[in-house]
Amino acid sequence: MYFIIKTAGYIFEAYFKKSTAVDKREVSERRIGEMSRVLDRFGSMVFDDKVMRAMLSEDAYRSMRNTINRGDPLNQEIANAVAQAMKDWAVSNGATHFTHWFQPLTGITAEKHDSFIQSSPDGRVIMEFSGKELIKGEPDASSFPSGGLRATFEARGYTAWDPTSYAFIRDRTLCIPTAFCSYSGEAMDEKTSLLRSMDALNAQALRALHALGNSSVKRVHAVAGAEQEYFLVPRDLYDKRPDLRFTGRTLFGVMPPKGQELDDHYFGAIKPEIARFMEELNDELWKLGVFAKTEHNEVAPSQHELACIYTKVNVTVDQNQLVMEMIKKVAERHGFVALLHEKPYDGVNGSGKHNNWSLSTDRGDNLLAPGDTPHDNAQFLLFLCAVIKAVDDYQDLLRISVASAGNDHRLGASEAPPAVVSIFLGDELTAVLESIEKDIPYENSGEVLMKLGTEVLPGFRRDNTDRNRTSPFAFTGNKFEFRMPGAMSSLAFPNVILNSAVAEALSCYADRLEAADDLSETVYTLIRETICNHKRIIFNGNGYEQEWLIEAEKRGLSNYRTTPDCVPHLLDEKNVRMLTDQKVFSRSELESRCEIILENYCKTICIEARTMRSMAIKRIAPAVEAYTAELSANMNEKKRALPGLECRFEKEIITELSDRTDRIYGDVQSLISVLNTLSGEDYFRDSEVIRDELLPAMRKLREDGDAAEMLTSKKYWPLPNYGLLMFGEK
Repeated sequence: MYFIIKTAGYIFEAYFKKSTAVDKREVSERRIGEMSRVLDRFGSMVFDDKVMRAMLSEDAYRSMRNTINRGDPLNQEIANAVAQAMKDWAVSNGATHFTHWFQPLTGITAEKHDSFIQSSPDGRVIMEFSGKELIKGEPDASSFPSGGLRATFEARGYTAWDPTSYAFIRDRTLCIPTAFCSYSGEAMDEKTSLLRSMDALNAQALRALHALGNSSVKRVHAVAGAEQEYFLVPRDLYDKRPDLRFTGRTLFGVMPPKGQELDDHYFGAIKPEIARFMEELNDELWKLGVFAKTEHNEVAPSQHELACIYTKVNVTVDQNQLVMEMIKKVAERHGFVALLHEKPYDGVNGSGKHNNWSLSTDRGDNLLAPGDTPHDNAQFLLFLCAVIKAVDDYQDLLRISVASAGNDHRLGASEAPPAVVSIFLGDELTAVLESIEKDIPYENSGEVLMKLGTEVLPGFRRDNTDRNRTSPFAFTGNKFEFRMPGAMSSLAFPNVILNSAVAEALSCYADRLEAADDLSETVYTLIRETICNHKRIIFNGNGYEQEWLIEAEKRGLSNYRTTPDCVPHLLDEKNVRMLTDQKVFSRSELESRCEIILENYCKTICIEARTMRSMAIKRIAPAVEAYTAELSANMNEKKRALPGLECRFEKEIITELSDRTDRIYGDVQSLISVLNTLSGEDYFRDSEVIRDELLPAMRKLREDGDAAEMLTSKKYWPLPNYGLLMFGEK
């Protein structure tokens, strides 16, 4: 018996080991298969380098690479070859149409689809796509924002192919990234000025590098990586909220008993239904060649984030538009609606879009990488100082670049940077700059190895800077993180301003370096002068503290709290001069953008005000009245049954609700009165009225509406409440 049991044990053990080995092999093969699938699908819908290498002749491919890498122009013959290859590839992947995909000054993208079919002599059709169609399109420009650049009847506009950003297929349509201009050549989009700013930055960075003796560099690229925050809300609840449908944010609503106080959502376990959404989102973005990298829960309930890997800044801007579009599209497939508004809920964190920005050469070097000894790295210090000078000189432009009605709710709140622009450098770099300013030796504390008090955990090198979440513009190791842009806006304008301002600073440096007799002494002098003249912009402390705002004012830093406060400064002479000198904007283009930003601000808030008026009169007030009537009936019934009963609950609630409905009616009348004073034409004047009168009237209406919600039975309240929207509370 012992022998039989022992033998059975050996057999079972052998079988178990074999079974375990098979299971491990299957798991390993499955994982390899999944990885292979990702690698195969990544960029499968993109006319990228791999496709071009396979489908173009050697000469055509080389010409395209020179255009992408060096900015060389393409001739018509090469354009025809690329168009033919692009069409063949697109049709083979199921595309039937093509579109010039562009970014007008609306914050979103636009497209007009044309099929590939052309008529043939025998009355049938053939599939054709020419270089002319690839290079230039002709959309109707009359209904896009122009800010007075052209009259409505002047309808013609042109789209021009941006060959540095790959074409892609989406929904059976070949999408060709393009710029968009008016008939007379003014930029009417986000991309044209962005490409101009990249050229300006490249030109001045090369001057500085070559003057330093680094002549091997042939091109400098601004590179960026975007972090996109967003909220998800169930579709059925969204449909019941007119404010979400019309404005993208809640105009009424009281916080539930629990918000984000416990910090339990940030980096928390991702719910299964959200994980399924994120999985499909990644898959769709990877097919489009978008470098989606990091996903996690953000601080506020139902808030999430998606971050992408660095690439050239114009590609980053294009890809971020795709990210926003795809977040919305995939969310709908999973029964959600994505909210990209900067402040969809009052009382919890809003959503930003952090712009991680740096400079890279065609040799793959990061010009903002400090190296192991930043105090001895003159090239790094010079480019670092150029950024410091740029941010200080044009802090107003950086604030303007992120101005919007939605972002005004977010900036200065506890989860976002203040409206005051400052730079965080961290202790080590600040000490390096201070030693140069004071002309004293820098005492390097050496590499810091983090030890966590147990042998089990490995030691690791500490970064030379911390992360400062309260800083608008923070150095984070080898890049700057511009944290002020709002979640809903395009990243083009912030990068245009950043590129242009740094180009201006480098131009000043290059003038001095090229004329220098003693290069080393001139570099040292430039760095020292910059620190002395611009150190006011450096702040390593807590940007949320009121003391910092007082200190910032003493330093002479600007604090533009709202869009009407800052946007008119776009036309300040120093700003116009810099942007026109760098050939990024013409004066007329700047005037148009100033008007467009203010027009969008005015129209956005007026839509919100009209939505509040409708909700208050048609939904909230009747619901409160109905509940008040029920309380009155209940109280009268109780008094008849029990004479002498005080009914304190009913009396107090009825009195309070009756008072609130009267106030709500009065608030609505005040709101209408302000709306009637707006001209709808003078957006400079209207924006000030909205800031000073309409927004306070809206806040008063919300205050009384929210007070009524606190007292009204849930059975009567006509809107899904915050608990439902954020937590699914029943």
